[in-house]
Amino acid sequence: MRRPRIVFAGTPDFARASLASLVAADRAPVAVLTQPDRPAGRGKRLTASPVKKLALEHDIEVLQPATLKGDDVVAELAVLEPDLVVVAAYGLLLPQRVLDIPRAGCLNVHASLLPRWRGAAPIQAAILAGDTETGVCLMQMTAGLDSGPVYACEATAIGPGETAGELHDRLAALGADLLVRELDAVLAGDIVPVEQDEELATHAPKIGRTDAALDWNLPADSLARRVRAFNPVPGAWFMLDDEAVKCWQAQAVEADAAEAGRVLAAGSDGIVVACAGDALRLTRLQRPGRRPVSAREFAGQVDLAGRRL
Repeated sequence: MRRPRIVFAGTPDFARASLASLVAADRAPVAVLTQPDRPAGRGKRLTASPVKKLALEHDIEVLQPATLKGDDVVAELAVLEPDLVVVAAYGLLLPQRVLDIPRAGCLNVHASLLPRWRGAAPIQAAILAGDTETGVCLMQMTAGLDSGPVYACEATAIGPGETAGELHDRLAALGADLLVRELDAVLAGDIVPVEQDEELATHAPKIGRTDAALDWNLPADSLARRVRAFNPVPGAWFMLDDEAVKCWQAQAVEADAAEAGRVLAAGSDGIVVACAGDALRLTRLQRPGRRPVSAREFAGQVDLAGRRL
């Protein structure tokens, strides 16, 4: 039986899990598309993506175009004669000319229960919204943003204290397993993808540093979700004098009404800050250029009693 010719497109650790699963299942792609090497670390040295590193370990051809719009890139992909292109957190849009190349189309491993949370940051969006459930979907790619019909989904509960980093790792593994489980059926045309309900669609835009700022005028439960959603990237933060302090752990607590941003207590069990009608207890913080510390250690570094953040 002829082995399917798969091209894999992905870049970060989320995509690496799917590529590793394909390799382990004897479905290694004939080539990998990944983002060009980027500067990273204090030395800003060019660094290969997690997907590229894994592909090279298994002697898989790696392609790193800056765009997929050029005739040369389209021709290079067409020569590979792929049966299927599998995409997971690649970072570049696939133009229609590329979508039309593989016999069985292009399949995307997406980290949400579509049509909820289309876009670049579905994991963070689910936590920010207070969703109790999310999951992964295998979607047939179209020209629209995550709007193609869906082959299969797998749901999972979001833990009450789960961070985006923790949920990311679980969804990456869940998506990798679902991909391998349904791959042959997709290639054989045994699964008819189901169209998404456009009326239920929500959008999860890319996250920037300003999105992670803690606004003390918001309810504490909303702020606690922000701390979880932006852990580890980019990290929720607030200003203390001229320093942007990151908060890595926090919980909503009951408190008497007080001016938003006012520090109500600072001790071994946390730094309690007044919010909209309640308060947020900060338990792990990090000043610029320093390591993360407990609230007790942080309170020993800075006099916070009665201050307004």
